[in-house]
Amino acid sequence: MRTRARTSRTFTISFPPDLAEQVERLAARESRTTSELFREAFRTYRAEQIQKAFEELQALAEARGPSEYGPEDVERLVDEDRAEQWALRQAAKQ
Repeated sequence: MRTRARTSRTFTISFPPDLAEQVERLAARESRTTSELFREAFRTYRAEQIQKAFEELQALAEARGPSEYGPEDVERLVDEDRAEQWALRQAAKQ
């Protein structure tokens, strides 16, 4: 008989008793599992980190001033970068 592969991984985490009680009460109040709460918490944390990184990059771009590149340059720049990356990979193979 074949067994199905797990579609998730298990993590073991520890909390101080008072925080663990808060987690359990919240899960019960919302009729959710602790796993659901932690998945949502991680997704929220990750989204906040991405937003923060975006805002930092945006501030750097604004501080640098306007670019001489426009939307019409994007495809050409991508093609140039891909060609450069390909050339570097080919050189590394030799």
